[in-house]
Amino acid sequence: MIKHLRTGFLTGIIATAITAAAIPANALERGGTLSFARYDDSTLIDPIYADRNPDIWMVSNLYDTLLRTGEDGKSLEPGLATGFEWSQDGRIMTLTLKSGLKFSDGSAITADDVLFSLERARNPELGAWSGLLSSVEKIEAKGDKVTLKLKSPDPALPSILATFCTAIMPKAAFQAEPGQTDQEKAQAFYANLPVGSGPFVLESHKRGTSMTLTRNPHYWRKGEDGKPLPYLDAVKFVIIPDDATRVLKLQAGEIDGAEFIPFSRVDELRQDPNLKVELFDSTRINYMPINTREKLADGSPNPLADTKVRQALNLATSKEALLKLVNYGNGKPMTSLMSSATQLHYGPDPLYPYDPAKAKALLAEAGYDNGFDVTITTLAGSADDATLFTALQQMWGAIGVKAKVEQVDNPTRGAKNRSGEFQIHTYGWVNDVNDPAQVTGWLGYYPTRKAVGTGWNDARFNKLFEASSSETDPAKRAAQYKEMQEIYAASAPLLFLYETPFSVALSKQVEGYRQSPLGNNEFSKAWLKR
Repeated sequence: MIKHLRTGFLTGIIATAITAAAIPANALERGGTLSFARYDDSTLIDPIYADRNPDIWMVSNLYDTLLRTGEDGKSLEPGLATGFEWSQDGRIMTLTLKSGLKFSDGSAITADDVLFSLERARNPELGAWSGLLSSVEKIEAKGDKVTLKLKSPDPALPSILATFCTAIMPKAAFQAEPGQTDQEKAQAFYANLPVGSGPFVLESHKRGTSMTLTRNPHYWRKGEDGKPLPYLDAVKFVIIPDDATRVLKLQAGEIDGAEFIPFSRVDELRQDPNLKVELFDSTRINYMPINTREKLADGSPNPLADTKVRQALNLATSKEALLKLVNYGNGKPMTSLMSSATQLHYGPDPLYPYDPAKAKALLAEAGYDNGFDVTITTLAGSADDATLFTALQQMWGAIGVKAKVEQVDNPTRGAKNRSGEFQIHTYGWVNDVNDPAQVTGWLGYYPTRKAVGTGWNDARFNKLFEASSSETDPAKRAAQYKEMQEIYAASAPLLFLYETPFSVALSKQVEGYRQSPLGNNEFSKAWLKR
């Protein structure tokens, strides 16, 4: 049975209100400009063309979505739509727009704008994210309602409609831009300071140097004081790729905040009376794909094809020690293929607690009493990868596995992953969608990039994933995901490492800023104490 989900929205709204109530409305101060250092610049903040985190994580500041991800990173709340209803067969979703919505230029946000935006988002000839809406057969707009007719039920669709790539843009303003193609119009639209539906408007962008956002005077969401968000007049971003320079400018009081603070500096900055460090829960995981094919690319036998060998390497890896060495104690061991901040996560305990004796016994059972040689592919120039390799070399050496390093640049690492020309390599992941299908499909479903390049192909897992993609009963879908996570953990096609928080340092004058578990930089509720 398909259930109406406004009840879930109500729960999310109440939870958000309780959280926000910790700061009395009369304590909030409006106005001012917050200066924030970013590690990299945005190139094109367009919902469908954003394919780099510096672009993706800024979309929500300029554009709103029909539905919104709650502050816990898992729940859903109303966005531009009041909610949605499913048909009994789960093949028709109807959304109703809130009344009185406006773009940043004062023009009305209509169902026609929604239709235009979603048609762009699902066009396979345009952006890279069209596959997220592949279940949609037809979209219709009439009055304040938008109807999505599906080829088959899609339980992930509500979460997808809360994702950056389905954000709503103004049809008339976009189409008025010069250019023969959608890409050309998108570039012109952005260059001419785009009209948006989000809390801020782009005022200026000096490539590689700075970007300034100012408040959208027509934004619909209300703050704790009952007035429209955002609280700030503006946010000025400065682009500072060097970690040490970002920290120095923060310590000198030249900026109000900075992202991607090195974990090696967290304790130091926490001792500064003028600063605070926030470690936001994230969906970021650090892991290492293991080539599970029977033979390596050169035709030689692959010891990693044996499940017992992969389990042994996991048991011979002290995740707690690696967290201290690489992350200075910040983070926690993985308990599943997905982070604990992901919907339907199941993993009561850390995977493969450190047990070198058990690891050695498993190697003996697999016929590798004397160990074997293995190559770990790492990123050249990455201090974290270098530290990780040195530690693994020592840990695995204790069970007879001799590790050697292959250092490559990022494009080469990606190419090796796709071609299967590797044994084990470093990797990481952050969810883009508030639904487990994305990360599960990427890491475990064979038809999707051969299970993150590992070649792991489990028939039961694949069948469960396919069934879950159209399962509309929440309890049944949760059970499917639980079993998938158990299968994956037991087979160990990855070296399971750790979940890593997002590290942000702020002046103690800054309140209300947050980075969502998906990575989005959210400034709509940020404010400055004066």
